[in-house]
Amino acid sequence: MAENRVKDEPKVESKETKGKGVFAGLEKRLKLETYFEDGFPIKNLPKILFALMIGLLYISNTHYADKATRQINSAQTEVEDLRADFTTLKSEMMFATKQSEVARRVKGMGLKESMKPPYKIVVEKGEY
Repeated sequence: MAENRVKDEPKVESKETKGKGVFAGLEKRLKLETYFEDGFPIKNLPKILFALMIGLLYISNTHYADKATRQINSAQTEVEDLRADFTTLKSEMMFATKQSEVARRVKGMGLKESMKPPYKIVVEKGEY
């Protein structure tokens, strides 16, 4: 027994749907079909390729500049963070090296602050 088959009819575009759209309007106004009647114009190919190359260079340069700007911004943020850390550590170190703070810290080790001022040992030449 033979199978039933449905034949698809080719879709025909009506005049209402064919001319609508931005590109259809541009095609009508620019009349691009007249340029390509005899085929692709080879004489204009170098100019077209040059324009494409300049466009690609422009786009790549824009991407490179955006990437560089992002890197500079992240580096500036990192420098600000490091500067804040440095300032904090410097102030902590200045506080920790004060004479009273050192004396307080070594008190637990059994050391105490000397109340006598230091004196200078003078060694004459030839005594050592």
